[in-house]
Amino acid sequence: MTKQTKITLASIVFLLVAIADVYAVITQNKTIEMIFKPLLMTTLAIVYLVSVKRPSFWLLSALFFSFWGDVFLLDKTNFFVFGLASFLVAHVVYIKITTDLLFKDLTVKMITSAMPFVLLFVVLLGLIYANLGDMLLPVIVYGITISTFGTAALLNYRQQKTTANSWLLLGAVLFITSDSLIALNNFYTPKRLFDIAIIVLYIVSQYLIVKSIIAKDN
Repeated sequence: MTKQTKITLASIVFLLVAIADVYAVITQNKTIEMIFKPLLMTTLAIVYLVSVKRPSFWLLSALFFSFWGDVFLLDKTNFFVFGLASFLVAHVVYIKITTDLLFKDLTVKMITSAMPFVLLFVVLLGLIYANLGDMLLPVIVYGITISTFGTAALLNYRQQKTTANSWLLLGAVLFITSDSLIALNNFYTPKRLFDIAIIVLYIVSQYLIVKSIIAKDN
């Protein structure tokens, strides 16, 4: 079996798992979701492994913690904080991956790159602040972390406007959007549409980030 065939088969399996999970969220079928949610990052990791010669420990670590985030958030009532912590670690790893790509002194650009993400965080925090309670500090830490990831991805793109860097930036933005909708869904106003948008944006964002790293490796 050729490398391209392996990549194609792995990608098809990931796509089918993603479709099944989105279907589960749309139909609110918890049984299907419990089967396919843990397979999202598992199959995406396989896509990555068959696509590169020397896999990155850090990217696999990000997918590993994302896997646990998915698993914990299957039961938001009891394990929401654990899911938040898992994705927090995943974002920290993504920040490490992205900042390793920076090779210029970007102090001035850092400030302007941070502004849209800081603004988004401030607006979002203003909306959900009254309902946070004991979750205020964890949410602030998480918000700062994802804003840093977005800033690093935008800096990386402004440093070198390649296709791979545009995928990484778009992936980061979609991931942040997905997380923002989770915050609105849990602490502001729950909506069925948010549930669907969250999972779709999350799947696409993770795929784009992995696709970017694959492109850089190759």
